[in-house]
Amino acid sequence: MQFTGKRTIKLDKVKTELDSFLMDFIRILEKHTKYVIISGYVSILFGRTRGTEDIDVIIERMDKAKFGAMHSELKKSGFYCLNADELDDIYEQLSEKTAVRFAKKGQVIPNIELKFAKTPLDNETLRENLTVLMPFGKLIISQIEQQIAFKRHVLKSDKDLEDARHLENVFKDFIDKRKIENYRKMIA
Repeated sequence: MQFTGKRTIKLDKVKTELDSFLMDFIRILEKHTKYVIISGYVSILFGRTRGTEDIDVIIERMDKAKFGAMHSELKKSGFYCLNADELDDIYEQLSEKTAVRFAKKGQVIPNIELKFAKTPLDNETLRENLTVLMPFGKLIISQIEQQIAFKRHVLKSDKDLEDARHLENVFKDFIDKRKIENYRKMIA
């Protein structure tokens, strides 16, 4: 792992099936909207060994026509929504601040848990993020300090606390403890 700028990390990583699934989805998303990956996958990306059923992704709020174009491309690429079949229903759920899940046809796991940015913190996460460059592509993830604060002070499950510890260990020479505290105050 190497920081190649203030907000860019170069990561020499071998692509897993989970990475391939995510990259297929992200290649479509980035044609239509800004996105940021949050939560457990970020820890997995940086070497934490644990399974996950879903990958959490925040996207900017968009109108129904723009979302419909993205949804159409997702369907053509073999993705389906687990929550609903019809575009109107999917868009309504997202608009009501509910996450929806997408998986490859014939599968349920893994899936992408997709939600519109709905809070000031979500919007900041879309603006203030990190780019991870890998041999097989790039991903946009949330700030590491935000991950740590959210997992440690909001989610608090054993798995989330282990994710936070893992990120603190991996990024021990790079994280800003004041930023963690600032995020803690924002989410408290």
